[in-house]
Amino acid sequence: MDFRSVLCDLLGIEYPILQGGMAWVATAELAAAVSEAGGLGIIGAGNAPASILEQEIKKAKKLTSRPFGVNIMLLSPYVEEVVDLLCQEEVAVVTTGAGNPGKYMERFQAKGMKVIPVVSSVALAKRLARLGVDAMIAEGMEAGGHIGELTTMVLVPQIVDAVDVPVIAAGGIADGRGVAAALALGAAGVQLGTRFISAYECTAHEHYKDMILKAKDRDTVVTGLSTGHPVRVLRNKLTREYLRLEKEGATIEQLSEMGAGRLAAAVRHGDVTNGSVMAGQSAALVTKEESAQDIINDLIQKTKSVISYLTENF
Repeated sequence: MDFRSVLCDLLGIEYPILQGGMAWVATAELAAAVSEAGGLGIIGAGNAPASILEQEIKKAKKLTSRPFGVNIMLLSPYVEEVVDLLCQEEVAVVTTGAGNPGKYMERFQAKGMKVIPVVSSVALAKRLARLGVDAMIAEGMEAGGHIGELTTMVLVPQIVDAVDVPVIAAGGIADGRGVAAALALGAAGVQLGTRFISAYECTAHEHYKDMILKAKDRDTVVTGLSTGHPVRVLRNKLTREYLRLEKEGATIEQLSEMGAGRLAAAVRHGDVTNGSVMAGQSAALVTKEESAQDIINDLIQKTKSVISYLTENF
């Protein structure tokens, strides 16, 4: 069975598997390892200034000759300088979140860069399709980090029906069964974040990884609903305090102050008690630490097994 799709030719990759551009987590080491394994690794720019991101891009280029991408948050205070850097470095793929990449499309396209926004609604997907984006990531609310309101199961087929570009399914996908389901919904590929946190090449603190490996089915919670920017994380002391303040009517400013720096505290310093441990509901499906290559191989093998079983029995 040839496990390729239009996405492979579009992005120059072997398998239609993207690694999520998670802030602080998705460094050059992880992105390069995923790309070397045949998927598309993505560096997460988050709110980092261009000087920091430049170091990651140059490191990734030393670690792999294969295509990789960068995820940019369009609400970042450094977005203008980051866009300048990406054009200068001619990064193969740019994924975008938290905004509309329209004002940068002409510059990206002039450099031959592929632009793939993350979308959480049909209306946004249609609007961005008109801009000429190359593909889009339909991310359901099962995902870790910032989320929308719709589940992957209902979001993906609606977006597939609404646009004429390849759609990549994300949110709640961690194994071959999830990949096969995404393909059945019409997706041309998948993006996984939480599963890749368990990769050996991921530089996240071992405490962060351990918390994901120990997670059960109901261990994630959504915070920030009152701010309009909900975030899915693993439950800990921080989430209990945050949710208590939300219930008591804390202001957006108070909540923002409370959350400042908490992701870095968890990812870089291992404070999984008072830090923000962003992870998707699929954390309960992640059971061991392994290489990015082994993760890709497992996904491909088990996806093929599921498809073969369905073909033979239905």
